[in-house]
Amino acid sequence: MGPFLSLNGSRAKEFGKENIPKDEGYVLACTHNGYIDILNLGLSIYPRQIHFMAKKQLFDIKGLGWLITKLNAFPVDRDNPGPSVIKIPLQLLKKGEIVGIFPSGTRTTNNSELKQGAITIAQLAKAKVVPAAYIGPKNLKEVFQRKKAYLIYGKPFTVPAGKEAREEYTAFLEKEFQRLTEELKQKIEMK
Repeated sequence: MGPFLSLNGSRAKEFGKENIPKDEGYVLACTHNGYIDILNLGLSIYPRQIHFMAKKQLFDIKGLGWLITKLNAFPVDRDNPGPSVIKIPLQLLKKGEIVGIFPSGTRTTNNSELKQGAITIAQLAKAKVVPAAYIGPKNLKEVFQRKKAYLIYGKPFTVPAGKEAREEYTAFLEKEFQRLTEELKQKIEMK
């Protein structure tokens, strides 16, 4: 699918790539509005791989379950979260891997209230969070329509210990998503 996005012109134009840590694990927290953003994030970071958190129901969908497993996704049960929700990403981060999280959860273009998962995981792992925003095709139909894709990465930050810090940095991440999305819109308009 990656080569197809490149050939079709739907591979994301990237901004702020200098903000991405080179040789360490980190949480990549991104806005989410469709499954094409997952592919573009993966292409952007390649040859490093992103391990995405994905709701477990997606693994039951014929074909999609196979694909997201190949994309290094691991299942999360949002209704009955167990220790693996934290344990798996912590292990990955300690190994120097990248954990991709869409804090708004379900794909949406609305500013839904962010869940604290990305911040909590980064805090416990003492890992950086790299905020990112995506604007572009949401599905294959929009890819075939040659809708352009854009990604922007913000500066990495760390989360200090404590519950208050989790709440403060969850709000900060939400503001970063809004700021990065606006900055990306301005860059697109300037083209």
